[in-house]
Formats: sequence, C-alpha cells, structure tokens
Amino acid sequence: MRKVVVTGRGAISPIGLTWAETWAGMCAGRSGIRRLSGIDVAGLPVRIGGQIDGFDPMEHLPAALVRRTGRTVHLALAAARAALDEAGLPEGGLGPRAAVVIGSVGGHGQRAAEARSAFARNGVKGLSPYTFAATGIVGPASEVALLVGAQGPVSTVATACATGATCVGEGMRLIREGRADVVLAGGADDTLTAFDLAVAARAGALSRRNDRPEAASRPFDRGRDGFVMSAGAGVLVLESAEHAAARGARVFGELAGYGATTDAHHLTAPHPQGTMAREAMRAALAEAGVAVRSVGYVNAHGTSTRHNDATEIVVLRAVLEERAASVPISSTKSVTGHMLAAAGAVEAMAMLEVIRTGIVPPTVNCDDPEDPELDFVPQHAQARRVDVAVSNSFGFGGHNAVLVGSGAGVDRG
Repeated sequence: MRKVVVTGRGAISPIGLTWAETWAGMCAGRSGIRRLSGIDVAGLPVRIGGQIDGFDPMEHLPAALVRRTGRTVHLALAAARAALDEAGLPEGGLGPRAAVVIGSVGGHGQRAAEARSAFARNGVKGLSPYTFAATGIVGPASEVALLVGAQGPVSTVATACATGATCVGEGMRLIREGRADVVLAGGADDTLTAFDLAVAARAGALSRRNDRPEAASRPFDRGRDGFVMSAGAGVLVLESAEHAAARGARVFGELAGYGATTDAHHLTAPHPQGTMAREAMRAALAEAGVAVRSVGYVNAHGTSTRHNDATEIVVLRAVLEERAASVPISSTKSVTGHMLAAAGAVEAMAMLEVIRTGIVPPTVNCDDPEDPELDFVPQHAQARRVDVAVSNSFGFGGHNAVLVGSGAGVDRG
C-alpha cells in the first residue's frame, strides 16, 4: 500500500478563520464559545454555541455561487481553497486522478428551512431553481469537486460526529489502493439555528451553562453537562508520497493508519465498554504498523457529554494498557465546541501538528477530572516530542473512526 501524506490544510472554526489561527487558539486554550448572536434564541434552553465570526463568503467565493448555495457549502469551499493554496495545487483541472470525500451531518438544514418558509409564503414561485440541488447532502463534496476539477471518485460520507475522520480515512484508502493520487477530504457543518439547537437540547445533548459560555465545554470533567454545538469546516489535501515528492510539495504529516467500526448497540448511546471503539483504535494502529508503546499523544473525541467521555476513558485504558497514565490525552473540543462533520478533520490536523511542532494543546475546563490518573493536559499546553499520535472520533449510531499519524519524513518545526 502507498504512503499517504498531508500537503495542505484548510480550517474555519470558532477560534480562527484559518488553520494557523485555529491551531494558535487551541494551544492558547482560547475558547470560541459565546452567547449566540443573530439567532433568535428566546425561549430556548440553550443560548450558547461556537459561532464563526468575521467570515464573509463574498470575500472567498463568486457572488453567484454564494447566492445558490448555503452556509455549510461556503465554509467547505473556503476551507478547500485554503488547503489547495497551502498545497500549491491549482483550483481546477486536477483531473481523473483526483478525488473528493467530504461530508456534512446536517448542514443543509438551514437552506431547507428557508425554502420551506418561501414556499409557504409564495408557493412554487417562491422557490429558487437551485433549491433542489442546494438542499441535498451532496452539496459540499460536489461543489468542491467542481472547484478543483476532480474527475476521480467523489463521495459524500456521513457517520454522525465521526464524519470528518471517516472522510479522511476513506480518502486515505483511495490513495493506498491506487485509485487516486490526490484527495480533498474533510467535513463542514453550520447547524446553529434555533430549530437545530432546540432539537439537540430536547435530546439532552447540549450544555446549558448559558451564564458561562467559555466554561460550558468541559471534556472529562466531572461537572460536564453536555456538548456545545459549533460551526466549522476542515479540509485536508492528501497525496501519495510519490506524487507529493515528484512536485516538491511540503509535507505536514503522514496518515499511517485508519480504523472504522460500528457498535450496533444503540442509536445515541455508546457501548458502555466501548468494545468496537477499542477495535477501531487497534485496527488503526495495526494498519500503521506501530505498537501501543509508540503512541505519544491522543486527540480524544472528548465531547463533554456524560456517556461519551466515560466510555472513552474505558477505551483509552483498555487500548493503551499500562501506558495510559503516561500518554497525554486532550480534547480540543474544549475550545472549539463540537463542529460536527468538521470536528474529525480539524482534529486530524491537530494530531499531525502535535507531531510536527512538539506542542500538545490543552483540555480547558478540566478542573475535576473523572479519571485523575490520566493526563488530560489540563488548562495549559505541554511540550512533548511525539512521533506517533492518535485521533479518535465517535458518533451517534455507534460510528467509530480512528486515525493514526506518524512523524516519519515530516518537515518538523
């Protein structure tokens, strides 16, 4: 199988409009969670979230494209353009050896809601001719494929909160199996609407710390009361090592392993023993060809929900075994909130950046850890040399996706 490297990264998050800004915010432990503005949250039990401030799609995309597409597509396209720029690849004509695997959990919902309102007011004449295409789940992947001229496999993948990691993992496989040389992979979502907040709050999934937004996302802390919904996008340019070397591309990390399983246990709750999540971690390490003793960092899924965090602790202890207490484990969702489909992709970037820079971002708000023996990197970043790192992503429906990064041949610094 061919080696897969990352040559471009594009991220838009509540803590930064670029990957560099997002990474700096993670390392500083700077929360992007605040009281929501521009959304009618009156009467809602949850009035906080991770909004993206300062992002104007008209600064990144043609006006006609902005008008016919929704916010999630705007974020995905802007992140893809940033990743392409960093990789030194053109915005068109990548051809049949280029692929796209980008997913969204519910990012078309706002566009669909707007269309339903227009239809209720004005009937069929109130609908745009683009509504049919704009309200489908394939929008982000299809629009990115149009942007880059990708004529290889183009897929929309949705595995709930594991979507971003799944897309990166499946993109890896396209390259490893020789079906593509370049893949744009990741996810995007903006579900910060009154309806989406109400639905998630009604399910008991969201934190209700409206009085202290910056303290609401508290992975692995005993006082956690739910996750914080956020908007975001993350797109990585993956290449075969040979393709990257042939064009002299800078390499920011190697994706060495991917494991995917499903709990088949419950629609929303993880398996209490994390049986298949463990298998996903072990499968990813096995594909990477590395032993557990080599793991130097874990970017945890760490959503700040009761069941997820407790189960992930069980999983980490089972897989890391006697090394569990010595491996730094952090959740960057403590500052970004949960960006849904974007989460796993942005966290894969963080995993590789830890290897490249030797900086481990903290888990903020972890004041009273559920497992005091584990190193959740509380409050402040750590300096560590890391050669192998893991990124966990687990989603509703029992979806598990785990990525392993390696420092072999990476341009550190």
